[in-house]
Amino acid sequence: MKIERIELREIGLPLVAPFETSFGVTTGRRIILVRVFSEGMSGWGECTCNEGPFYNHEGTDMAWIVMRDFVAPYTIGREISGPEEAAGLTARIRGNRMSRAAIETAVWDLESRRRGIPLWQLLGGSLEEIPCGVSLGLQETDAALLGKIETELAAGYQRIKLKIKPGRDYDMVKAVRKEYPDIKLTVDANSAYTLNDVEMLRRLDEFDLMLIEQPLAYDDIIDHAELQSRIRTPICLDESILSVEDARKALKLNACRIINIKLGRVSGHSEASRIEAYCRERNVPVWCGGMLEAGIGRAHNIAMATQAGFVLPGDVSASKRYWARDIITPAVEVTAHGTILRPTSPGIGFEVDERRIDELTVRKEVITGN
Repeated sequence: MKIERIELREIGLPLVAPFETSFGVTTGRRIILVRVFSEGMSGWGECTCNEGPFYNHEGTDMAWIVMRDFVAPYTIGREISGPEEAAGLTARIRGNRMSRAAIETAVWDLESRRRGIPLWQLLGGSLEEIPCGVSLGLQETDAALLGKIETELAAGYQRIKLKIKPGRDYDMVKAVRKEYPDIKLTVDANSAYTLNDVEMLRRLDEFDLMLIEQPLAYDDIIDHAELQSRIRTPICLDESILSVEDARKALKLNACRIINIKLGRVSGHSEASRIEAYCRERNVPVWCGGMLEAGIGRAHNIAMATQAGFVLPGDVSASKRYWARDIITPAVEVTAHGTILRPTSPGIGFEVDERRIDELTVRKEVITGN
């Protein structure tokens, strides 16, 4: 396989409702889509970075430059025997994993279309349907939060994740547990705490949470190991895990008991599959995290989450929770019992709505080998 050219597009896509975390409030997304071309066929990827360098060091404008000036030129014209070699073409680029993943995942989509099989099959997936949860942003009041939880549970979602931050943590979780004592419940701190907050974090043990996600610094493993030794609730690492080597070190130090895998954060499908396999062999649960993806990124997440190690409900939910109209057809839907069925069509399994993408496009650039 040889990639002949790569097309970048930035689209603007408004959310149906604001989404608040400890990073701030998001009302719409600037998303970079990638299309790779080879021998008359093409594959799609999506860059999952935020608009600014807040989740990690990447942002939309920076990612565009890195993909245009580095990732694409290192990929175009190179002969590879399969998509598992795509990540190696850009390995000399330090960091910028979401930029690299956008093109790497597009190559995986291309190859699965070329073979005429669903992407999940090419990845070795085995689950026929994946369990789904929802991530709820911070709300102004506990009453508003409880109302949203009621809506999502009625829609069938199997797990509720609450965003927390200092001042909106213990009492808020207590109110939720009082109203819903038996639901699967997790909390996500997005690195909002330090070891000075151990006592408060320990108080969360009383709520029988499935996990607390990334409570401490985004690049930390050591302090998380200290915290895990002092609380009963399992820690799940997100931002700290960029590779299978990071997973190995974190598990060796007992810094976590669960790992969240995000395609962009770990540079694409090849590394995500390595992390999944490493954890599965050690009976460490993994699940698929979300980055407010549009339909192409969401479809890639579905394919990844069919692998056997993804035993916990992830953040992949229905398109309508975020977008009035998605960029794929059909839109992603969740069954009445809170699962997503794996698609049967080749590639990511959904049709890319190119007319919709054209309507949303604010800039476009084609990179060739010339």
